[in-house]
Amino acid sequence: MKKITCLLTVLALASCQKEDSSGIPTYLKINNITLDEGSTNSNITDAWVYVNDQLQGVYELPAKFPVLEEEIQTVRIKAGIKVNGIASSRIAYPFYSSYYADITFTPNETKTIIPIISYLDSIDFFLEDFEGTGLNIEISAISDTTLLKLVDENNNYGAGILSDSLFTFEISTDELTDLPQAGAPVFLELDYKSNTQFLVGVYVNYPQSVIQKDLLWINPKQEWNKIYVNLTSTISEGINASSFKVFIGMKRDFELEKNELFFDNLKVVY
Repeated sequence: MKKITCLLTVLALASCQKEDSSGIPTYLKINNITLDEGSTNSNITDAWVYVNDQLQGVYELPAKFPVLEEEIQTVRIKAGIKVNGIASSRIAYPFYSSYYADITFTPNETKTIIPIISYLDSIDFFLEDFEGTGLNIEISAISDTTLLKLVDENNNYGAGILSDSLFTFEISTDELTDLPQAGAPVFLELDYKSNTQFLVGVYVNYPQSVIQKDLLWINPKQEWNKIYVNLTSTISEGINASSFKVFIGMKRDFELEKNELFFDNLKVVY
């Protein structure tokens, strides 16, 4: 009888210890998500965190958050962005790979994760990074100034400058003929800095006409910034269009001595 009592006591203590630890979380810490190719400024703002393929949460970076799991679990992290630069429009970017890690969850410990991701192998893209001898973009007919190619710390980039009697700057991509439709995602990625607003839009080319779609006015930034512009609905709505051209335009603001727009790594991804 004494042996049975002792055994029950040990089992009860073990059960209590298990119950006590089950409510104590492990903390995951993610400072940033690194893109292993492309520009140095990926502007990945969020981590979409899954544990065993169940969404744990969406966390603005840098982040430290609790997870009520134990033992070894598979963690998947997707890179989150602000669509059109809008804080209320956050998504997991569909063209970046996921980062996977098997994490040993230990109550009250902090596990630091350093995710490194890349573009998916299946994507296509149009790119102008100003590093080659030629250009894949052209100055539009309505522009009354030229497209400049500048060099800064061994990096080439494009520029448009308006001053005095120069009123309009606009460039566009080559004609894009193979963009997917039916709701398939299409995005413009752009690195830029400017002292004035500028416009991003799409020319939809039909056999007998061209329709200009103004999509987004982008506010000035004194430092280099990356933006992800959603082109999906505009491209999908262009049924029977023969091609598309993405454009970037700026108008003269006479409250400023001159208007400057600098841009790089213009990429249409699909």
